[in-house]
Amino acid sequence: MAFDFKKEYKEFYMPKNKPAIVTVPKANYIAVRGKGNPNEEGGAYQQAISVLYAVAYTLRMSYKTDYKIAGFFEYVVPPLEGFWWQENIHGVNYADKDSFNWISVIRLPDFVNQKDFEWAVETAAKKKKIDCSSAEFLTIDEGLCVQIMHLGAFDDEPATVALMDAYLERNGYVNDMNMERLHHEIYLSDARKVAPEKWKTVIRHPIKKL
Repeated sequence: MAFDFKKEYKEFYMPKNKPAIVTVPKANYIAVRGKGNPNEEGGAYQQAISVLYAVAYTLRMSYKTDYKIAGFFEYVVPPLEGFWWQENIHGVNYADKDSFNWISVIRLPDFVNQKDFEWAVETAAKKKKIDCSSAEFLTIDEGLCVQIMHLGAFDDEPATVALMDAYLERNGYVNDMNMERLHHEIYLSDARKVAPEKWKTVIRHPIKKL
């Protein structure tokens, strides 16, 4: 059986639909940074997703090539994730999608190092005939966070975020979002195949004790 991050780390990928506090360990990611409306057809965000998956699957299938990664084991490519922010806005203004800044990421297994990553970027670019130079090897240490499973469309997230904020207030924590600690989403549904009301998205916010 291939290693599946969602199953092995359920507390981070499959939370309940009520808020919970977690300490998220440091992890490495394939990342692409950008700005603008994620819904724009053929826009920067959709191009970034193509690069992420090209590199992710090149690493995933590396064992079938001449390039051998030390410590490699078969695994399921983890879900797409995103870190989001807007200039001079505390929290998220869902009505102004054009002002979004984002870092789209896919988690890497711990055995993938910088050299392996660079091989995958070069190989994916040649094989897929796309420019993968925007991809970077990014280490993120989120630390103390509150998270919840959001069910439904992205535009309905404010009600779920309000539940998280109320939970923090009751338990002696405050939101700690800033330019270093960002609004984080993990996408567990394929938006092309699943109706918006059935989308599952993990929402995670950095927090600190009062």
